[in-house]
Amino acid sequence: MNEDIQAYNNGLPTDRKAMCDLLASEILKSLPDAESKVWHGAPVWFLNDNPIVGYDSAKNAVNLLFWSGQSFDEPGLKAQGKHKAAAAHFTSVDQISAADVQRWLEKSKSTQWDYKNIAKNKGELVRLETE
Repeated sequence: MNEDIQAYNNGLPTDRKAMCDLLASEILKSLPDAESKVWHGAPVWFLNDNPIVGYDSAKNAVNLLFWSGQSFDEPGLKAQGKHKAAAAHFTSVDQISAADVQRWLEKSKSTQWDYKNIAKNKGELVRLETE
């Protein structure tokens, strides 16, 4: 695991660390070659410089965010922000379904919007052709 992400997780209270360690493990299983780093204060994984998935620890929860998640058509993900992102929110490790996370991660590989070039595209998201 990326050292900065491990340090991020290690700095969390025990309950949230357990959730983040589990999420990181699932992400690494599905995206072993993705670039990862702490970006804007939270762990994020990228494919071809495009943000795909990340998580952050909030006051009482851990939020798992998929930048293109609104396009997944998944009831476990709720729209987040003004673009195509969607998130799942967890308050305990037993709420995290590895099967759900893996399914969402598989969709994240094939369903991507071009966040990398959003400024160049004047705020417009363009669907990327993947795989």
